[in-house]
Amino acid sequence: MGLSNTLLAGFRRVLPSPFVIALLLTGLTMALAWGFGEYPDRAGAWKQVLRAWEGGVWNPGLLVFAYQMMLILVLGHVVVLSRPMERVIGRITALARDGASAALLVASSTVLVAFFNWGLALIFGAILARKVGEHAQQRGIAIHYPLVGACGYLGLMTYNGGISCSAAIKASEPGHITTLLQGVVAPEALAAYPASIPTSLTVFHPSNLWTFAALLIGLSTLAWWLGKRSPGQAPSLAETTLGPVEEVPLKGAEQLDRNAWVSRVFAGVIFTAFFLQYWPRLTRFDLTPDMLNFFMLGLGVLLHGSIGNFRRAVGAAIGGTAGILIQFPLYFGIMGIMANSGLIQMVSDFFVAIGTETTFPIYTFISAGIVNLFIPSGGGQWAVQGPVILQAAIDLGVSPSKTLMALAYGDQLTNMMQPFWALPLLGITGLKAREILPYTLIFMLFGVVAFLVGLLFW
Repeated sequence: MGLSNTLLAGFRRVLPSPFVIALLLTGLTMALAWGFGEYPDRAGAWKQVLRAWEGGVWNPGLLVFAYQMMLILVLGHVVVLSRPMERVIGRITALARDGASAALLVASSTVLVAFFNWGLALIFGAILARKVGEHAQQRGIAIHYPLVGACGYLGLMTYNGGISCSAAIKASEPGHITTLLQGVVAPEALAAYPASIPTSLTVFHPSNLWTFAALLIGLSTLAWWLGKRSPGQAPSLAETTLGPVEEVPLKGAEQLDRNAWVSRVFAGVIFTAFFLQYWPRLTRFDLTPDMLNFFMLGLGVLLHGSIGNFRRAVGAAIGGTAGILIQFPLYFGIMGIMANSGLIQMVSDFFVAIGTETTFPIYTFISAGIVNLFIPSGGGQWAVQGPVILQAAIDLGVSPSKTLMALAYGDQLTNMMQPFWALPLLGITGLKAREILPYTLIFMLFGVVAFLVGLLFW
């Protein structure tokens, strides 16, 4: 693990907090736009840069997108905090007999959950890792708790192969690609681009499903192998309450907050409206952020059994969205600058110049992994990098859906060395980033191979 610890020390020396990174990236983009942007009036270029930045920060369509991503995280967290999910986690935890089986259980369960919702997987994996640690402590089972914690984070390296992939579900919205490229591509050239990319060509494409299956089997096996070879001991964990607490007694009409039938009727209305509105899209495996969030809303209300429990779970979950709330607008501002200055076109021209139909998806994968270190969000990265790769893909004759998934794979890969999304897990498990990073880096190396093979045989 010496190499991993060396890398961690290096990252801590050169990488500031994610918010400061977003500020630095904003400043760098402003400088590049002012120095190299295509502005007829060079003397007033700095004013145009600032106006483009302000327009991007408050772009109405992108702000809707940020809210959709916040809901994906919150509603996934809410579902995990329900009592039925707590019982499921308890049954899984009881299967841990030693360090190897503990790592295998957490890794496989977290990756499977990640296929359905990244926010759900993030909190599910964290709570499962914590419960496995408590189970080992109570029974004196020797496990390597940092490895188990790292396994609980694996959903953030695999979720883009599932139905909550930010780029894929956003691109599937009618007219999204056209909207994304407005102001970036000349109006007469937009006809060459698809108006949207259905999830049947991305998430549900056979190549992606095979890649996800390979990750599930490979990461689970690797976790088991590491558990066999990592020295362990029964962890020592303080008692913690992970779920919502009971409220004081209510009186009169306030008791509706705890009435089970109120939540059941509300959930029934949600599910009825969901299937009436979205059934045709479901039959085509064509999902959108609104579809996913609407279903998760109904599921959360139903599983918590009362509006009061649901409301408390939302209060417990909403703190995890702070990064999205404040950082996404900064990334939207970066996109506004790049589109207005012509930087997107310059980058696209560079990729077209060096890429071929075979190599371009690989370049996209690598560049997405690097960009993710600075923009640790699939949604934010799609907003900034999406127009660039789509324009280059069309110019090179590369499938837009394959290009989108290449970006998605690269984006999720380097989450294993980017601690931004690990903060909820670290808080729940009580671990430090430096404790889990040696293992997440090993998992990342396996992911590099799996994703490159998946792209080559797409």
